[in-house]
Amino acid sequence: MILIQLDEATRDELKSLRRQELPPRVRDRLEMVMLSSVAWSPARIATHLGYCALTVRNVLKDFLDRGTAALFPRRTGPPPDLQRRQHVTQVLTDLLAQERTWTSRQLATALAEQNIRLSARQVRRYLEMMGAGWRRTTNSLRHKQNPVKVARATRVLNNLKKSVGRPPEALLPRRMRVCTDSANGLQLVPVGTTQAD
Repeated sequence: MILIQLDEATRDELKSLRRQELPPRVRDRLEMVMLSSVAWSPARIATHLGYCALTVRNVLKDFLDRGTAALFPRRTGPPPDLQRRQHVTQVLTDLLAQERTWTSRQLATALAEQNIRLSARQVRRYLEMMGAGWRRTTNSLRHKQNPVKVARATRVLNNLKKSVGRPPEALLPRRMRVCTDSANGLQLVPVGTTQAD
């Protein structure tokens, strides 16, 4: 059975840690150490906190080896390669400075030409880390449109819309509509007037 013997300085340090805002995992590890210091067995601590007894034993052994640093989980994996990260962001910045539109796959290909192997997903992560803005590309013919024809088409389409106070028929230029007149019967009247003169 593993029992932790705490001196006054360590006990005070753990009590001050208890009052701080800690992640749940760290708080549970702190509680394991404190309960072990009052002669609780690892199995009893595990039952009380809802952990496996082996986990409690590993935390207590780690606390005996490393002290209060054992309460905070170690970062897994290798440390970040800051030099490579800086190199990749510099190359991406140079590529994005060009006057063109890039997709993440195109950027990954351009990086591969400079011996930097990244997938499109990793390129998107770097772009997000750099704070680069992006949006989906759209298919548009706006760059091929004639502004005069666009203005005329817009006017025609606006005239075709129904509006309050207008008759529901289409209002195209040189259009006639049929009107009934009690004296003359049916007559063709230009659109925009109510009766034939």
